Amino acid sequence: MPCAGFGAIKIILVSNRPARMKIFGIGFLMLLLSLALVRAQNLAGDMALSLVLIDGEKWEMVASGYQFTDAACADAEGNFYFTDVAKGTNIFKVGPDGKVVSFIGNAPKVSGLRFGPDGRLYACQGGLKRLIAFELPSGKQTVVAENVEPNDLVVTRKGSIYFTETTKKQVTLIDKNGAKRAVDMGITAPNGIALSPDQGTLVVSDSRGTNLWTFRIDQDGSLSAKEPYMTVRAPLEKPDIASSDGMTTDSAGRYYVATAVGLQMFDSTGRLGGVILKPQNKFLSNVAFAGPNHQYLYVTCADKIYRRKTKAHGVVFYK
Repeated sequence: MPCAGFGAIKIILVSNRPARMKIFGIGFLMLLLSLALVRAQNLAGDMALSLVLIDGEKWEMVASGYQFTDAACADAEGNFYFTDVAKGTNIFKVGPDGKVVSFIGNAPKVSGLRFGPDGRLYACQGGLKRLIAFELPSGKQTVVAENVEPNDLVVTRKGSIYFTETTKKQVTLIDKNGAKRAVDMGITAPNGIALSPDQGTLVVSDSRGTNLWTFRIDQDGSLSAKEPYMTVRAPLEKPDIASSDGMTTDSAGRYYVATAVGLQMFDSTGRLGGVILKPQNKFLSNVAFAGPNHQYLYVTCADKIYRRKTKAHGVVFYK
């Protein structure tokens, strides 16, 4: 068979029939174009994890002994913060060296944390129906909004606070003047929330669906151009519910969302780049970049905190 194949190619090459040469040339060109297209698609999508993950680097356990960790957050120095929503009353801090200390006490039921441009640490206390802020380093609490049910939040460099109210199917804005208003209604269960690096786009996860919803942030803080821009993979046993939770963004505009099947990564065009396996077979609730150069992915996974070094770098949004 190999000889017959090579013989056929030889006949085509030495043939004096222009039509056959033309057909062969067109076919060869189409093959090259197809290979180039496949390569381009891989670089943009399927191979995207290779641009983030480091060979040989695995999940490293940072802390354990909690019940339900959440509220992943980082500051400009790379310190990582988290809470134990189920039974804890402290906000914990992990230094770039990986050591865990209690940072703020008397902070029960905190499910979301973000630093603001005013230097305060904002916190969601949905169980207490309020959003609060901590003065640093004193830890003094101030109530920012009451009669709200915040789940997770982002704070822009302009001082605008966007937070999800899952049970209300609502995204709420508190502007820099303290005025509160709903800016979106209708997502089945809005949960995690993130910003694009230029802070022009807001992304919201739906824990009862399979989409990440994107919005354009208008000059007055309103949201427009709502679209189910990214499709999240769901477990085979629950194909319509991905259990999408907390989110983060890197400096290249990639989005990372904690889900039932793992940490899913999307590029800036909305293409799924891949799924990073969970460090343990338990609920993955949140994610943030922290550590030296904001190069470590930290995740809150049920009773433990894990991290792994990457090629990517996180974004500090409040600076």
